[in-house]
Amino acid sequence: MRKLFFGVASLILTMCVPAAADIVSGSVTGGSALAAGGTFVKLTPPLSNPFGPPDSVGSDNFQSPDLFGFDEDQNITLVAPLTVDVGASPIAAGTVVSSYYIFFDPGPAEQVIGTVNFDSDVLAIITSTGGLASTDFLANTGVNYLNPTLRGLEAGDSVTISGPQQILFDTVASSPGDYVRVLTAASPGVAAPEPRSVAFLAMGLIWLSTSFRRKTSSSKSGC
Repeated sequence: MRKLFFGVASLILTMCVPAAADIVSGSVTGGSALAAGGTFVKLTPPLSNPFGPPDSVGSDNFQSPDLFGFDEDQNITLVAPLTVDVGASPIAAGTVVSSYYIFFDPGPAEQVIGTVNFDSDVLAIITSTGGLASTDFLANTGVNYLNPTLRGLEAGDSVTISGPQQILFDTVASSPGDYVRVLTAASPGVAAPEPRSVAFLAMGLIWLSTSFRRKTSSSKSGC
């Protein structure tokens, strides 16, 4: 009975905790960053920084030939139209989006060519300094976004939508690096549990808990 009780409890908790939206994979495919051993690295906030203040990004915090990315907020309903730099603009109010931060922060100047893949269709990419500032409400990570006037891309850099669920990152960066925000459609990994299923399991858990207490009480009385 005890094992069954905890088994049902674990199932309810699993259903009630939404999964995170996901960067599926990525790779560095060209540029001097590839020759320097660069790869794609997915980070999980809070960020552990080799350089600079902890849990921060945007001010030479990594100094690496790697291409980095991390999940921001997921499945957020836009309450107003959102202007973007790459993709159909504006994104209409009422659209549900998930947000990701992708960046390249080398030490000496390097070029990186790489791809990043997501678990849902890419809607847009924010590449401008103003665009990043105006969409920081989608972050919700606790990460400190530094150098707000130097984020984004410079002339000659490009980050494009290269497939339904993929972006192509092709930039040259030095200090403080190149930073973009990717918006995808609602992530399939963040669906809320079906209310009736959770209610049914909760009732089962209450019944098991009551039965377990009665059995324990009966056993004590018989001693």
